[in-house]
Amino acid sequence: MDTSPEERHRYPATAARSLVLASTSPRRRALIARLGLPYTVVPVDVDEAPRPGEPPARTAERLALAKASAARAKLSPAAEAVIVGADTIVVDRGHQLGKPATPDEAIAMLRRLRRKTHRVISGLAVLDARTGQTAVTTRSTRVHLRPMTDREIAAYVASGDPLDKAGAYAIQNREFHPVEWIEGCYSNVVGLPVCALAEELSAWGLDVDAAWRPRGRRCQCDTLEPRL
Repeated sequence: MDTSPEERHRYPATAARSLVLASTSPRRRALIARLGLPYTVVPVDVDEAPRPGEPPARTAERLALAKASAARAKLSPAAEAVIVGADTIVVDRGHQLGKPATPDEAIAMLRRLRRKTHRVISGLAVLDARTGQTAVTTRSTRVHLRPMTDREIAAYVASGDPLDKAGAYAIQNREFHPVEWIEGCYSNVVGLPVCALAEELSAWGLDVDAAWRPRGRRCQCDTLEPRL
């Protein structure tokens, strides 16, 4: 069940709970490491297909929680751990774009998105392994892709980089540099909204690095851009 911030703050800051990431994504691992907390990775296998008529934000939330729950099932029932699950979806005019299944699908996605603005939505789930308490939220970022040519797209897809990424692109790819501008959280587009996660983990009593402790509603994730 979801819990309010007040309920989550009942956890003492000294609680000896480990942090678990329900993902093997190297991008999410690099992002969560920014919080300065030791963590372990639990691989999970979840069907990421959207359900008919399901709103994109709901899909992202459902899949993030499904991943966290799948990781919980692999831990000891007595495990003192906080599990993080995340799922990122690209949305173009209401149509959800997941990871391309083939190079041709990646090319089609990039041609569809170029020169246009779309949304990237990440669902974020934080789950207490022992009690089952959860907090689920989403972050949305507006993204505008540059006017890339067919030749550029073909070369990028041939590199293999887009095949494991929603929308078939990586904002942090410096050689391809697909994104012209964004409005919102940068790390959300990479795959994990670090500011939102820092806020949740702080509320759950985990001692995140001081640089990421909540400061009102201001997103600090733009500081990641030059280093990713």
